[in-house]
Amino acid sequence: MPAIHAASGALFGLAFGDAVGKDIEFTRYDTIVERYGSSGPRQLPIPALVTDDTQMALVVARALIDYGPPPYDTHALTTALRVGFVDWSTLVEGWRAPGTTCMTSCYRLQRSPRTPWQRLTQGRSKGNGANMRVAPVALVPGLSDHDMAGIAQLQAAITHGHPTALAASELTALAVRLAAEGITALDVVDALHKRCQTRRTVYREDVLGDLASWLDPGRQSNWIAFGWDECREAIERLWEALSYADDGGDACAHLGARGGTAEDCLILALYCAVRHPGDPVTAIARACATSGDSDTIAAVTGAIVGATHGLDAWPAGWAERIEYADQLAEIGEIFDAIDLPNT
Repeated sequence: MPAIHAASGALFGLAFGDAVGKDIEFTRYDTIVERYGSSGPRQLPIPALVTDDTQMALVVARALIDYGPPPYDTHALTTALRVGFVDWSTLVEGWRAPGTTCMTSCYRLQRSPRTPWQRLTQGRSKGNGANMRVAPVALVPGLSDHDMAGIAQLQAAITHGHPTALAASELTALAVRLAAEGITALDVVDALHKRCQTRRTVYREDVLGDLASWLDPGRQSNWIAFGWDECREAIERLWEALSYADDGGDACAHLGARGGTAEDCLILALYCAVRHPGDPVTAIARACATSGDSDTIAAVTGAIVGATHGLDAWPAGWAERIEYADQLAEIGEIFDAIDLPNT
């Protein structure tokens, strides 16, 4: 079967969803329908600018390339991510709406360069900034499932220390990888639910160090289990929503979520991917046409459906017009050098 360039499809898909949803995040659903119709926005804006979602994903991707190939040295990769996030935070424009947790953590990391990141992360935050940027971790050729899971949690934990942020980031990376391997979106949901059950007592001390004992002394196993249990409950809400006929309406209303937390963002993205398995543009349009955090929901959706369908499934010309097109193309080509076995 010919290569579909799953990595490029996912990276560009993330950026496309980000750009299409950028100007309507947290807009009332009826206002979006009035402006774009019930199918939501289906055109890449001019200019096709992105937000912090795509920018931070590029930071993660660059660290993985610069310090690869696998297996990674944890200390070196941690340093690269820390420096990359801080550098990003000093240059990001306010109109890109960078998340408060990301900016606060980066400010603390910059002010205290010799302090372990575990002491500086926002331990109570499980915001979607943790998993909006994780897709590149899923796309590294030759990266084992074990290492993918650890790095997905690490990149989240540097800014978002809540156990649910860590679990949701690992699940988001797994969703992108499974999609790239040709697993249907509905089967991906099932796989993620099973992951929550098997991982709830696994604490990745090799990458997280003493984070759990620092944030919740004496309760390491219970601490990480809380995050997996919250994600499992979110996926079960997703299952319930999928059991009803689709009226084409606001996914946020169907799931009782707005996408601001990492686990809610993931299930909203999966909802859109499951409902529109054959058309990536329709999937991100549905993700944008919500009353929630549209750009981030659509970015995660775009990464999942882009991994499924590949780069050529996106409309002609979009890949040339999107902001950071050169970087996305370069990174995609590197990751696609060994194609994941999409069948």
